[in-house]
Amino acid sequence: MTGAASTDRRRFLTGGAAVLGAAATAQLWLPGTAQAAEIPLSEDVFSLGVASGDPLPDGVVLWTRLAPDPLNGGGMPDRNVSVQWQVASDARFRDVVRAGFTVARPALGHSVHVDVRGLRPGRTYWFRFRAGGQFSPTGRTRTAPAATATGALRVALASCQNWQQGYFTPYADMLEQDPDVVLFVGDYIYESTPSATAVRKHEGTGEPYTLTQYRNRYAQYRSDPGLAAMHANAPFVVTFDDHEVDNDYAGQVPQDPDKQTHDAFVDRITAAYQVYYEHMPVRATAVPSGPHIQMYRRLEFGRLARLNVLDTRQFRSDQATSQAGAQDPSTTMLGTEQKQWLLKGLRGSPARWNLIASQVMMAETDLKVGEGKLWYYDAWDGYQAERNALLKEFQQVRNPVVLTGDRHLTMVSDLRTDYADPGSPVVGAEFVGTSISSNGDQDQAAFHAQFDPLKGDNPHWKLVDAHRGYHLFDIRKDGIDARVRTVNTVLKPTATAGTLARLRVAAGSPGVSLA
Repeated sequence: MTGAASTDRRRFLTGGAAVLGAAATAQLWLPGTAQAAEIPLSEDVFSLGVASGDPLPDGVVLWTRLAPDPLNGGGMPDRNVSVQWQVASDARFRDVVRAGFTVARPALGHSVHVDVRGLRPGRTYWFRFRAGGQFSPTGRTRTAPAATATGALRVALASCQNWQQGYFTPYADMLEQDPDVVLFVGDYIYESTPSATAVRKHEGTGEPYTLTQYRNRYAQYRSDPGLAAMHANAPFVVTFDDHEVDNDYAGQVPQDPDKQTHDAFVDRITAAYQVYYEHMPVRATAVPSGPHIQMYRRLEFGRLARLNVLDTRQFRSDQATSQAGAQDPSTTMLGTEQKQWLLKGLRGSPARWNLIASQVMMAETDLKVGEGKLWYYDAWDGYQAERNALLKEFQQVRNPVVLTGDRHLTMVSDLRTDYADPGSPVVGAEFVGTSISSNGDQDQAAFHAQFDPLKGDNPHWKLVDAHRGYHLFDIRKDGIDARVRTVNTVLKPTATAGTLARLRVAAGSPGVSLA
């Protein structure tokens, strides 16, 4: 992205683009859609805003959900509703390049997923919807570069946004940094019960289990203005971790199997996956089939970067509870089919950079000072045979970089083939992004008192920090320049942001260094 283009896009952001849709006039829409011909709906039917995602060189997914009463199931009538959509090359829709109709169905929460094709690569577009005589806010999106392109790409890495533990203040800064795409690697919502002492309280009376309860929880999170604005201004690539369903679940095993039957948990997974699809800008390939959803997938950004998006929850073995269990070669994080898919995509990649979106940390975390090991079993440390085999494969992969969430910390590491041997080859780099709001404004002194003594046992760590924020990557042929962007608080609706650290991964030189 050139400096001039970036400036133009920022000017659009500050020029009130979010209200353009409401000011649109009927004559800009397709013939035969006058308001008089439409069945009226309750006011504020587009309360959840708009979003886009999974950009291709010629297309992108456009999303909205009709919900005039979002915190009470949505408030829509039990019938199909016709929704019109438009894509334009300009913010005022003088040049509409694609348009059409779709149907919002009650069976999918009146969500809308339009898979637009026929667009030009590497271009900015604006989009909007219309239903029941009402106009949505205007969204802005961007297609992926052409298949042969090698120009720069800006990616924001985000995860872990707990409504009760803070406002989503990092998104205001992310908006200013103007990424081409946002990679969200899990914990979009939290399933926890309402807390009377929370910064802002979850709606409802307990954890979500049903379609309506999950819909209400997602709607509450979507009401955060920072998150809504970011969705309306850049395409997201998403995957889920555990809190979209149940903390630390594995496959179809809940966190507390003694408190619910297997069938009851399968019903919960089924509801959670459906509502996840309903609220995410993903393609119809992700429409769930009962307690199963297709989430791992691959996106190309020219010859510059290939992005492999993993699903590290749905196919994993239950978590280990001992060191022997963590080293058991029969356990899996990915499952056989996904593992083979990943290896094939890495081995045959034509891209300069091979990015892997992994919800949980791949590098080792040794939580014991001195002799012996104490691992965090919910991450890849609990699946070491598969992890170590994958890292050995990285020796044959061009510039592998893993992008992760989950830990509520910034943890930037070299990836090695054998963490039992500090002298083993470095084969890649991993960026574990800090949380948007989870853990709130963490006590930095207490954090450093816990983690600083561990650095000698984890020499592969290059940076560990506990401020809230996100990571920003400028990806070019010669290297990836990364910035850890943090905010001074998530306990108030606004915050001051800054760069905590700069790091670099040089092409052809595995590992990461502080810049």
